[in-house]
Amino acid sequence: MKGKRIAVLEARLGRQLAELIESRGGVPFHAPALAELPDLDAGAIGELVDSLEQRPAKVAIFQTGVGTRALFAATDGLGITARFLALLDKTTVAARGPKPTAALRARGVRIDRSAADPFTTHEVLTAIQDLDLHAARVIVQRYGVVNAELDQALAARGAEVAEIPTYRWSLPQDTKPLAELIGALERREMDAAVFTNAEQVRNLFAVAQQLGKAEPLRAGLNATLVASIGPVASAALRDAQVRIGVEARPPKLGALLTALEAALV
Repeated sequence: MKGKRIAVLEARLGRQLAELIESRGGVPFHAPALAELPDLDAGAIGELVDSLEQRPAKVAIFQTGVGTRALFAATDGLGITARFLALLDKTTVAARGPKPTAALRARGVRIDRSAADPFTTHEVLTAIQDLDLHAARVIVQRYGVVNAELDQALAARGAEVAEIPTYRWSLPQDTKPLAELIGALERREMDAAVFTNAEQVRNLFAVAQQLGKAEPLRAGLNATLVASIGPVASAALRDAQVRIGVEARPPKLGALLTALEAALV
């Protein structure tokens, strides 16, 4: 990566990712494309736990580590964690990947079904495909946006889906770094751009649209090595008509950086 200019769109772990790029000789340009805002209604969670005692869920699906931890922080604050854990003990618990798995295990939750690598909605549905969900209640820990694909697939199988919002994604308050990145890409000043979330793609193009530069952004990205963390981010890039030069396998930061470094040699 020596001397290579690399755009980093990651927000929560962006500084760490930039430092890792620097440690490998790269020159990071950090432009966070995502903000995580709390979207947790403690009262609604209390009501959900009450309702689950009356009508238990057959399946509980946990999609993210940060959301799972936020959910348990809410039940802690309400003093109902023991009741919630007792309910989960009688429910088929499915985890989307290693992060929600770690968060659940930290609370002593038994995990019955685990999505396979690369941990997309397809793998979640495959993990529970043998379950009869007709007229069954399914609770889904939401991530930053509604997972319409998951909800629709569950509803098609006859399930009643109850989503638990914990946080939501939005544009960062300060979009100036994104505007600067769009300009740098238009001027072909970046050697690579790293996407670790599908929403980063959509937000970057939303800012470009506001600036009247969606097409220059697309052209700039297609003249740059675009690195994707995995299939979900890659799908968003393809939807934006952006060519993907590198996709991490498995979909983790370490694998992404290794693949990026190899591609930049």
